[in-house]
Amino acid sequence: MLVFSKAKLVILSVPKTGTTAMESFLGPHADILVKEPPELKHAPVYRYNRFFRPMLEKFVDPGIETMAVMREPVSWLGSWYRYRRRPFMEGKPNATHGISFDDFVLAYCQGKRPGFANVGSQAKFLEPQPNGTRVDHLFRYEDQPAILGFLETRLGLTLDLPRENVSPSMPLTLSPAVEEKLRRKCAEEFTLWESLG
Repeated sequence: MLVFSKAKLVILSVPKTGTTAMESFLGPHADILVKEPPELKHAPVYRYNRFFRPMLEKFVDPGIETMAVMREPVSWLGSWYRYRRRPFMEGKPNATHGISFDDFVLAYCQGKRPGFANVGSQAKFLEPQPNGTRVDHLFRYEDQPAILGFLETRLGLTLDLPRENVSPSMPLTLSPAVEEKLRRKCAEEFTLWESLG
């Protein structure tokens, strides 16, 4: 999470959406940079609303806005799958070694997800709160020009984001039956992402 007082902007860090690169480049320009622990670095809207918003509205500005990035749901799961397949993860409970991408996604669709597929939900992370707290500026990860354009205008900076924390490259495809199940079981993920088009 990054806070920019003069720009009246908070960047919420949705996992696997390029936020580590944002933190590396923008961290020196931020007034507050939350890097650890992960529960605070990746504070979803409900946690931001409960713990951060009251303080920031009081001490920075009552009109402070939030910004976040959402990734296409299959691509997002693919990034998690590849990330948990890195060599040093082998043998760990959350590793995806020896598990196909189809099986990973099927496990993600379960009510009680096994550890290797328990990666959260973008829709839940971004869910508006009953008091009206929500993400004011939500971008598709796939539209990098819009993200960079918004940040450059808002922060008065020229951005050249490095590639960091990138999952290993590998071709991933879902079988039609598994993708259909994912779209049915996790419809809110696709509905939200498609609403950003």
